Amino acid sequence: MAKATKKQALGRGLSALLQETPKINSSSDKNADEVVGSIIEIELDFIDVNPFQPRTYFNEASLQELAKSIQELGVIQPITVRKLKGNRFQLVSGERRYRASRLIGNETIPAYIRLANDQEMLEMALVENIQRKNLDPIEVALSYQRLIDEIELTQEELSSRVGKKRSTISNYLRLLKLDPILQTGMRDGFISMGHGRAMINVENTEDQLGIYEKILKEKLSVRQTEDLVKKLKSGTTTKPNKKQIPSYVKKSIAGISEYFGRKIDVKISTNGKGKILIPFHSEEDLNRIKNLLK
Repeated sequence: MAKATKKQALGRGLSALLQETPKINSSSDKNADEVVGSIIEIELDFIDVNPFQPRTYFNEASLQELAKSIQELGVIQPITVRKLKGNRFQLVSGERRYRASRLIGNETIPAYIRLANDQEMLEMALVENIQRKNLDPIEVALSYQRLIDEIELTQEELSSRVGKKRSTISNYLRLLKLDPILQTGMRDGFISMGHGRAMINVENTEDQLGIYEKILKEKLSVRQTEDLVKKLKSGTTTKPNKKQIPSYVKKSIAGISEYFGRKIDVKISTNGKGKILIPFHSEEDLNRIKNLLK
């Protein structure tokens, strides 16, 4: 009998420990102003998502896995919310648990209640985001930058807040100087933070992109990338993947640019294949180009 009771308690997760705690629900909010500092069950419908949440993408497969875990074991760790007026609350942390609970049709969730202003909300959301282990380097760098810009922290103060060395923070922030294509490559896992750091001192965007293409094509390690950058900066190697535009292409560029009313760009790869890039400045301009293509 004892084993069955233990299993049932485990299956309900933290909720099993909150049987004596009042619930905040749609029928009454008389306890709503007295629950700050408590862990209680709150109806999901009374919780608003955090508008300061730095993370906007939630992996669907990962959410489904978490939902299954919650269905079997319950919510093990409470979410954190801040108290709003009446019986409304706003997420501070735990949006994945909140979303997963909704996926399986749960009506309530255990939550720790606290008071926080907008600046504290932003800071808590950013710091929690940084502490995650599955963040890509650019997400971390952007979170650091937002703390510096919006909370007005120095790198030294930021170091104390997040428990990281100042040099570590500086290394992440420098990644934001890279071309957006390289940043996307890091976010998508095509290159590592080490590859990105190796290319930070390459000022020319075309050189950065050339090295990036070479890394992908030849599967260069971080050390090989560092060597390539050193050779490029010392002038002992030609700019990677820099292919001369053939004369037949040059002759056509002027006519195509005139037709579209824009100066077009042409990219030629090492295998001789190329791309025509047509810039546009607005939705109207894009529609104009689309009509010309028809």
